[in-house]
Amino acid sequence: MIFVIMILGLILGLILGLVLHISYPTAYSFYITMALLAAMDSVLGAAKAYMEEKYSTLIFLSGFLVNALFAALLVYLGDRLGVPLYYAVILVFGGRLFQNLSEIRHIFIARWRARKNHDKQQ
Repeated sequence: MIFVIMILGLILGLILGLVLHISYPTAYSFYITMALLAAMDSVLGAAKAYMEEKYSTLIFLSGFLVNALFAALLVYLGDRLGVPLYYAVILVFGGRLFQNLSEIRHIFIARWRARKNHDKQQ
C-alpha cells in the first residue's frame, strides 16, 4: 500500500510540476538539482526497503529531508568556498541511486524466478 502511495505521489508531483509552471531563479537550479538527486536516492531506497519488508515511514521521511537538505547545503558551502563539493553529492547519491536500482532489479528477478519455479512444480 505504501509503495502505491509513493508512486502516486511521484506521479502527482510530476503532473503538478508540468502544469503549474513554477519558476525559480537560475542561481538555485544547481542546488535544486543536487537536492533532487538526493531525494531520488531516498525514494529508491524506500522502494527497496519496502520490497525487502523493512520499510519505515519515519526513516524514509527523515532520510528524504535530511539527504536533500544536506546535498543542497554541501553544494552551497562548496560554492561559497570555491571548491566543487557537488562532485561528492553526485558521486555518493548517484552511486547509491544506481546501487538501489540494481538491488530492486535483483529482487524482481529473484521473485520472478521463484514464481516460475513454483509454477513448474504444480
